[in-house]
Parts: sequence; structure tokens; C-alpha cells
Amino acid sequence: MSPESTLTPSRTLEGVHGVHLVPHSPFVLEGINQRGDIHQPTCGNSTFGAGQHLRVQKNLNCKLYANSLIGVGVASSLYHASRGRLRKYLRWADYTMIATTTVFLSRALRNENPKLLMAASALILPVQPLMVSAVHTGMMEVAFAKRAVQDPDLRMAHNVHKMSSLLGGALFVADDVFPETPFLHAAWHLAAAVGVGTCNKLLE
Repeated sequence: MSPESTLTPSRTLEGVHGVHLVPHSPFVLEGINQRGDIHQPTCGNSTFGAGQHLRVQKNLNCKLYANSLIGVGVASSLYHASRGRLRKYLRWADYTMIATTTVFLSRALRNENPKLLMAASALILPVQPLMVSAVHTGMMEVAFAKRAVQDPDLRMAHNVHKMSSLLGGALFVADDVFPETPFLHAAWHLAAAVGVGTCNKLLE
């Protein structure tokens, strides 16, 4: 009996590109590139393993960023509903939550952020949330600009984002200078919402 006659591979997978049945090794993961060469990725320190780790890490960072946005909504709602002495502390909580969101966003966009920067951000966050927001927002803006240059599909979103960011910054300062002006704070919220919505294009 010849070796060929002992093999009875299923015909179910015939015609499926990238599948290669190997005798005596039914559980070996193999791939076939466009030239027909067979390669066998391995785990551990291989490119396959590193790529898988980066995808998992990015997904985790994106989830942290998404949850932090919910935290911003909760903190902002509590601040706006508060009155009297408590309002000052909830304003600090609102700023701190916004700064936390910018940290998670920059981490989701750049896994290779320096560990010293991330540690310093975590330490300074409760004391200087606005400074942390400025640093990490600046990093996000640079990443957005670079990506928009490389990807023409992002240019419209980047232009809208730039305009909303500039307008949001101006409204934020104006709201502090003229706190009694009606609808000024609401306009800042709208500009911020447009900015967040457009920068989410970077995470797709």
C-alpha cells in the first residue's frame, strides 16, 4: 500500500486559499504566501506573538479610553448638578477626569509612550490636571497631523478637529473669564464633543 493511498484528506477545504493539509501534523499552523512558500509562525518572541500582544494591548487601551469618557460624563454631570462648597471639589474632579481621558487616549494612539512620561503624568494628575491635559492633547494633535498627512481619508476629519480644538480652547478660556455669560459653557461642550468625535477616527 502506497503512502498516498493511506491519506484520505477531506475535500471540504479544497479551493480554500491559505489552507495546507500536512500528513501526521494535523494541528500545525501554517500559512502560504502569494508565491506559494509555506511558513510556520511560532509564539513567544516571534513576529506573530508580538503582533498579537500589540493588538491585545491596543484593545485594552481603547477600552480604558472609552470607559474614561463615561467617567467624564459622570463627573461633568455631578459638577453641573452641584451647588455651594461642593461645586469647587467637583470642578476639580471634572478637570481630573478630562486629564485622565487624554492620558488614555495618547496611550491608545501610541503604545510606545515613554514610561517616565506616563509615571510623571500619573503623579502630577491630581495636582495639575490642566497641565497633563495640555501635554497629552498636544501629543494626540501631533499624531493626528502625521496620520492625516499619510492617509488622505483622514484629512477632512483632521481639519474639522483642528477647528473644533481651536474654538474649544477659546471658549474654555472665555468661560473662565466670563463665567456669567449664558450658553458659553454649553458652546464649549459642543466644540469638545466634535473634537472627541473626530479624534476617534484615529482609533479605527
